[in-house]
Amino acid sequence: MARYDLGPGAAARSVAGFLAGLPADRLPRDGRFLAVFVPDGDPLADVARHVERTVFEAAFGNDEAVMTAEYAPYERDSLFVLVIDRERAVPAGAARIIDGRGKTLDDAPRFIGVDAAGIAAAHGLGTGRIWDCAVAAVLPEYRGDRSGLEVSSLLYRTYLIGGAQAGVVHSTSMLDRGAYRNLAMLGVPMLPLAGSQPFPYLGSPENYAVYLHFPDIVASVAARARELAGVDTPQARAGALASHMVATGEGIDDRILLAVRL
Repeated sequence: MARYDLGPGAAARSVAGFLAGLPADRLPRDGRFLAVFVPDGDPLADVARHVERTVFEAAFGNDEAVMTAEYAPYERDSLFVLVIDRERAVPAGAARIIDGRGKTLDDAPRFIGVDAAGIAAAHGLGTGRIWDCAVAAVLPEYRGDRSGLEVSSLLYRTYLIGGAQAGVVHSTSMLDRGAYRNLAMLGVPMLPLAGSQPFPYLGSPENYAVYLHFPDIVASVAARARELAGVDTPQARAGALASHMVATGEGIDDRILLAVRL
């Protein structure tokens, strides 16, 4: 049964146990952070849920009861990316991917005034595998510096690697304003879902329902890295580095473990 009530201590013990049981040849020789792709039912999946609930409760008031009610229909179809701080043996960030028709396509129609058939027609969803990127969350202590850049880059890069291996064609997501702006900065090619406008959703006053054609993402993010490389400001340099890592995997691909069959 999915759990959102793990405390920091229980989450840390689960992470420490995972790291202790990992064969030495599967651990990268250096790098503080490690990303693991796990399915529902894996003990680390509840650690990822702990990260989700911690971040969403602080930001939007979405406590254990809200998270359980909102995501219960999707638990069995959920895949999780958990980023681990190896130095402290604690979680740093998490993402949830729902394989197949996910929460965005179920929830968006009542907010955007377009039914499921209209959304499918707008984006050619009749064929091809769909992933819904339902959650991406970084704990507060890992935001705003080089650590935060690495944690978020690992989340996005692992999603791209996993999706490519799984043959994903379409991706959907519900994004609060901050997440939307971060992905736009990376150069992720997002379209408003069926031409929709932002709307309030689950405590977020400005939420964006978006569609992504999965095969286009890497080239678009790589183009943004080249664009930002010519701008000499701290923000542009950080953006160029993040886009480059997400598009190419340089410096981070050896820190990603796909511990799940896709």
